[in-house]
Amino acid sequence: MSIEQAKEVLKIEAEGITALLELIDSDFIKAVEMIMACPTRVVITGIGKSGIIGQKIAATLNSTGTPSIFLHPVEAMHGDLGIVDPNDVILAISYSGETAELNLLLPTLKGRGAKIIAMTGNPSSNMAMIADAVLQVTVPREACPLGLAPTASTTATLAMGDALAVVLLNRKQFKESDFRRNHPGGSLGERLKVNVADVMITGERIPQVPESTPMIDAIVELNTKNLGAVLITKNNKVAGIITDGDIRRLLSQGKNFTEMVVADAMTRTPKTITRDLLAADALSIMQRHEITVLAVTDQHGALAGVLHLQDLLGKGEFRFLV
Repeated sequence: MSIEQAKEVLKIEAEGITALLELIDSDFIKAVEMIMACPTRVVITGIGKSGIIGQKIAATLNSTGTPSIFLHPVEAMHGDLGIVDPNDVILAISYSGETAELNLLLPTLKGRGAKIIAMTGNPSSNMAMIADAVLQVTVPREACPLGLAPTASTTATLAMGDALAVVLLNRKQFKESDFRRNHPGGSLGERLKVNVADVMITGERIPQVPESTPMIDAIVELNTKNLGAVLITKNNKVAGIITDGDIRRLLSQGKNFTEMVVADAMTRTPKTITRDLLAADALSIMQRHEITVLAVTDQHGALAGVLHLQDLLGKGEFRFLV
């Protein structure tokens, strides 16, 4: 019974997010353009559960290149209003659109010249009427059986905030190097700001064989070093690579490994990176080409090491922190 209830909650939450696909309209573009043109920052405001969601959206915007702060509407009306600049863009969050504290605050902010984006489930609400752009987050139903606790609606609001942040990230051409500057103390930031030479595998731990090596011996090397790939070298330069996936494909084709050398099966001119570049650059190459193993060379093109995706993201110690 409990498992079925839990699954039903997740189904309702998923339906709420899916429903947003039909609600993205020209106002979303207008909101993006307003923020892109803003010379100062985004001020996010909301109360209760909406306020908590607003704080998370502010944190996500900050970490992805859009300066933001959270302003509690009650505190704003008791002195904190002074932190709002007339050039700021206000993102006001209220599912009903009729939160008294917000509807008291927003006319004051608009009177100061600030642009207002409303994130609400009620496009006919007073809050929506005063806004310059409305991001609608209406959900078919709440997961709470009483229809009282915000559940699917807060999930949908959070998802809309993520959509806004990611679109802005792309518009600003925000890169891994920018992310590192915003996360100097984070585990991911620490891992990505070092040079490739500091995290690569070297010496006897590199899975490598010459291109004349029998295929069977290369498979032994691949299994022994346990990185999911073996590098093929010629005159100490990287000539190719054979991965676990390559082995499986060859098996499915009925290839006889005893009659092959690695040059018959390798992927030639694999992706490489020089040892002096940043780990963030290596991660970018891996993500772009959907690979997990990257050969590292010195400035003369000689094999210097190998990098596995886990060396960047960590084996449990390092995680993405956003």
